[in-house]
Amino acid sequence: MNRRIVIVTAVHAPSARHLPEAYASLRAQELPPGWEWRWVIREDGATDEVAPHIPAHDTRVIFRQGRRGGPGGPGVTRTLALAHTEGEYVKVLDADDRLAPGALARDLAALEADPTLGWATSSTLDLLPDGSTIAFPGDPAEGPIERGTVLAHWKAHDFRAPVHPASLFVRRDLLTALGGWMALPASEDTGLLLALDAVSRGWFSAEAGLYYRKWDGQVTGQASHVDPVERAARMAVVEERARALKSFHWNYPRPLGPA
Repeated sequence: MNRRIVIVTAVHAPSARHLPEAYASLRAQELPPGWEWRWVIREDGATDEVAPHIPAHDTRVIFRQGRRGGPGGPGVTRTLALAHTEGEYVKVLDADDRLAPGALARDLAALEADPTLGWATSSTLDLLPDGSTIAFPGDPAEGPIERGTVLAHWKAHDFRAPVHPASLFVRRDLLTALGGWMALPASEDTGLLLALDAVSRGWFSAEAGLYYRKWDGQVTGQASHVDPVERAARMAVVEERARALKSFHWNYPRPLGPA
């Protein structure tokens, strides 16, 4: 039986039109022999506007919906998506983004080669409406990211992480042990990244692994995302969680020895 990478996508109606491009970038990925992917797309809410954009006739694609009557947020949606298929690794792919060629294979190779690594990220390019790209500033060098590095940088640079959480590739057991994504209206992926950084070493690939689309409808472009009062509250909760995990001295992987 093949081993599996689970691709998790939270989608809401405005971003659904970008799903065909995300799917094309996923289909173009090449994995080593013995590996396969499953793409779980979960709608944040339940409307009739997302289903028409779901790829048809591909059994590797699983579509589910959330509650009718209101969204739960991307963190809740991604976490619930984990229930719909099994796999050793989880890769984030937002509905409006695209994977760069070779992204999955590079992430997989890094973590398969070193069991002390719990997660991987990669260089990310902003994808502008005219099709041009801009590099994400301040990328670290390719290689391991030691525990605590992300939190220290984030705290010193106005809550800006040194790597992009939208490019995350993570061991599933570690992801579920941390409870998945934080139940926040935004910054839920940064919260997860800092939690991972508190307990595990990571990896950064300098080759671009993600095209991060910039467009008028993206959630991070809305006024509510930068409201100073809510932003301060989100950052406070994110930091408190990371520091609490660090204080517990829980490390991944667990040292070998008696259970």
